Amino acid sequence: MEGRSLYQPINEILMHGTEHETMKEEDASVVTGSISEENKRTQNLISAVVLLAGLFIGSLFVDIGQLVSREGFSPRAVRESTILEAAGKTWVGYTDPKVKVTVLTDQSCEKCAPDEALVWLRRILPTMEASPLEVSSDEGKAMVEKFGVTTLPAFVFSDKISSTNFYSIAGEIFKEKDGSYILDTARLGLTPGKYLSLPQVGDDAIVLGSRDAKVKVIEYSDFQCPYCKVFSSSVTKMIAEYGDRVAFVYKHLPLSFHPQAENTALASECANEQGRFKPYHDLLFAKQDVWSKTEGTKVFKGYAKQLGLKTAEFDSCLDSKKYAEKVAADAEEASKFGISGTPGIFVGDTFFAGAISYDELKASLDAALRTE
Repeated sequence: MEGRSLYQPINEILMHGTEHETMKEEDASVVTGSISEENKRTQNLISAVVLLAGLFIGSLFVDIGQLVSREGFSPRAVRESTILEAAGKTWVGYTDPKVKVTVLTDQSCEKCAPDEALVWLRRILPTMEASPLEVSSDEGKAMVEKFGVTTLPAFVFSDKISSTNFYSIAGEIFKEKDGSYILDTARLGLTPGKYLSLPQVGDDAIVLGSRDAKVKVIEYSDFQCPYCKVFSSSVTKMIAEYGDRVAFVYKHLPLSFHPQAENTALASECANEQGRFKPYHDLLFAKQDVWSKTEGTKVFKGYAKQLGLKTAEFDSCLDSKKYAEKVAADAEEASKFGISGTPGIFVGDTFFAGAISYDELKASLDAALRTE
């Protein structure tokens, strides 16, 4: 078969037909019937070959035409390749389904722009299709209520996310409700651009200053955190300068990698029970380098005695972990607001991730007081 073209059988058939035409006239009457049948078979074969050739060539034109017109790739090309190039772009095939995500945002808030987060998400979830939704719209408000959204931007994924490789690896950073999945941005370390609500100051909250103060500074803190220690000096200055015009609210966020963080949180609550939170707060930060190297609660009981607290009551409070649920509730609240590190500081409705200088704190306080 080597050297034979697609059209050689056709040529041979045509030549065979020509030989029949040169037969002597006297033999024509004998073979008229067989010639007629042979011609029919020849015509049918020619038609079939031409049709197949046309389909083959046509499929090539479909492939080429679709690439040239930039209207897509042929099914054959898609089946046979996982990477295709056209119009200066490279197209890659994925096994994950297309996943729709609604991005809740606020156009009036520059920090709420989801662009940076979407770039990161597309790197690990390339089949994602994002659609923005204004939080002020009726649909946006309904979504905020349904999912308990507290920060912007927020990302709500369709149920297709559960069929992706990304979800199989990191499903714990999603919260499912009614077939939709909201991304836990705090677990990813994404800094919120805007808070839709503020932490509550309950009757059992630790408050220094007037509870009726129009401006409140709320800090989520960890006594073993060195940055919280730095910020504590600013808190002392603030209380001295602003008095009852500002309320300072202390909330607990003991970090898991600080072994004594929870014990100090519980001890500070026991001191607060006797009205001595601030002195105990200051002593814990002053002695941070000492007690952070210890284990157990003995050292904290010693500090209570040093400050003149009723030691029997304090020791009983600490040993029973009386305020464990309250400490856990503060930490859970912090998580809902996307706070995963300490200190996390609200000055009115402005949030600061990390310790800020007293000048920064003062500027923010003065701005907040002017608007009240």
